[in-house]
Amino acid sequence: MWEYTDKVREHFLNPRNVGEVENPDGVAEVGSIACGDALKLSFKLDENKRIKEAKFKTFGCASAIASSSALTEMIKGMTVEEAMKVTNQDIAAYLGGLPQEKMHCSVMGKEALEKAIANYQGAPAKEPGAQIVCECFGATDREIERAVRENNLTTVEEVTNYTKAGGGCGNCHDAIRQIVERVRAEAKPAVRPKLTTIQKIRMIEEALEREIRPSLKHDGGDIELIDVVGNRVLVATRGACASCKASDITLKHFVEAKLRDLVSPDLMIEEVAP
Repeated sequence: MWEYTDKVREHFLNPRNVGEVENPDGVAEVGSIACGDALKLSFKLDENKRIKEAKFKTFGCASAIASSSALTEMIKGMTVEEAMKVTNQDIAAYLGGLPQEKMHCSVMGKEALEKAIANYQGAPAKEPGAQIVCECFGATDREIERAVRENNLTTVEEVTNYTKAGGGCGNCHDAIRQIVERVRAEAKPAVRPKLTTIQKIRMIEEALEREIRPSLKHDGGDIELIDVVGNRVLVATRGACASCKASDITLKHFVEAKLRDLVSPDLMIEEVAP
């Protein structure tokens, strides 16, 4: 049985923005009922080119419904450029975390958003040159590559959790493994100057304030930097985060991921008592 957060249950039992936007500016459909999950996302812009309305229809599990509901709430009020920066990790963090086996639901939401924006911009709905790798779930090499790159995936099992690819007959496992190895071999760590302790602390504080705390506060939570010891970032959770059963998932897959991307790939988050 999956361990769902209260926020996931809330968005599953009382989903927001269900339906279709009338005369949408952007619309997209991803997945398929045959594969077990399908999502249709539509949005409309206001006179200032901000998303004033976003709605969804989905066929899938509790995580799929909750992720779709959360996504529509997150992007309302954003510009298209701002919405493009929303990641599947942001969706999962908004919900207080998702089980690893259900992360593919947040990825499906991200894919639907990208394709709806492409529809608005008049871009092709399908990536040129994309090849089907997993026949069971219709996953392409480009989709698998993106999931591996954006979520730092290292195994076929992780790819299945995030994309469903490989979750059927298993004939594509070797192809998926080759994609994982290729993407990771191509990924070259950014050359960054060695940071002094003061510089590292300042960058961590800026990242927390600008990129992390707003998302946590949106759901009644917060985070406080306690100390930085080498590459260990000691933090204390506040508000709703302090009592959330999935706070460790949020810290690992949202906070730590953001700090590694923005400050240093060697950083490790540790929660300490307040």
